[in-house]
Amino acid sequence: MGSSGGVAPWLGLAAGLLLVAAAILAPLLTGWEVHSRFSAPEGFPPWQGWLDPRVGPGTLPSLLVAALVVTRGASLAQRLPFARLAIATFLASLAWLVSLATIDGTSGISGVLGEPNEYLETARSVHDVPVFLGEFVDRVPLDAADNWPVHVSGHPPGMTLFFVFLARIGLGGDLAAGLVVTALAATIVPAVLVALRALDADEVGRRAAPYLVLTPAALLLAVSADAVMATVAAWGLAALAAAASRSLWWSVPSGLLLGSLVLLSYGLGLLGCLALTVLFAARSWRPLLPTALVALAVPLSLAPFGYWWPEGFTVLRERYWDGVASLRPASYWLWADLALVVATVGPWATAGLARLRDLPRAPLALVVGALAAMVVADLSLMSKAEVERIWLPFMPWLTLAVVALPKRWLGPALVGQACWTLLLAHLVDTGW
Repeated sequence: MGSSGGVAPWLGLAAGLLLVAAAILAPLLTGWEVHSRFSAPEGFPPWQGWLDPRVGPGTLPSLLVAALVVTRGASLAQRLPFARLAIATFLASLAWLVSLATIDGTSGISGVLGEPNEYLETARSVHDVPVFLGEFVDRVPLDAADNWPVHVSGHPPGMTLFFVFLARIGLGGDLAAGLVVTALAATIVPAVLVALRALDADEVGRRAAPYLVLTPAALLLAVSADAVMATVAAWGLAALAAAASRSLWWSVPSGLLLGSLVLLSYGLGLLGCLALTVLFAARSWRPLLPTALVALAVPLSLAPFGYWWPEGFTVLRERYWDGVASLRPASYWLWADLALVVATVGPWATAGLARLRDLPRAPLALVVGALAAMVVADLSLMSKAEVERIWLPFMPWLTLAVVALPKRWLGPALVGQACWTLLLAHLVDTGW
């Protein structure tokens, strides 16, 4: 990798910052109503939330975590044995997630999942899973007599069933479920490191680890059910990397995890882009067929209970366009979605994108796969707004672009990553 870098990273950084600024200023200065929220006048586009400067209980802990990762993260990532590094990144991620969320007190962890439009309230009312699955599609349309809340109807039943499981084992309270989601999300960084190690890119993982820990996506990971999807995706890809580089038997857990994604979100079939890039990076296509067969069996397993994925997707498309999506102008969201990506991974990833050619084969393939998935999702017009959480499964892999930065950029960029995240956390209520 080059050490000087020239003007390319500066151009990438400037482009990312200008894109975010344009997405904020265009509606603000022109009065353009882009319907970032259902109650549109209250919003702060491009976020689903609103401008809300504040400090809270998590402010000091978040500053301490940021300071520790900035001053010690890079050196520890290079020195620690891999198992200890995985544990350390889990603990650091957990501390980062919890401290940022609790800027709003414990409600920062429990508040979103407890809202009526989320999954948890519905999950607590499900007493018969086969009945729930049998009537699921019929209750999706807006004109259904007893339609599901927004998030339940907008996804396959898998996400709701996850919270049904939590409720059945006594973790169905708002705070308890929020802590479970947060703990799962904290395993994403170790999963990325495992995948990179399996792809002979351990050094890249070690260099990226501090940026992955201090990701601005943490603002959504601790409070959104989409964090569960991101966790399943990360470990599914890690298992696929192991299947390609170590033992074909890893195709089974990889297929189960990747197959379950399409029962968590209709849009996560696009994670296939990243799955293919994992196999490309590993130079092995042997796991493709067994992984695909196991993955296909997962959504088919619900068919005997009355849920048929293609039917659910067709009905969901109708509800999507019957709702606020029909009001959101594509002329804004096609590019504002990309601004949200920059804001959620940090603008230093866009600086790294300007030097992608300097990345080794595996991380280059993963970054390109993540980009391809998000571009397809963007052009489909099925992700207008809210992508700061919807695209969380793709964002850790895009973050790997920071490793392409010149060496002299890495320290300042990590400081910038921490400051960017802390600034957003204290100025913007993301609505999630």
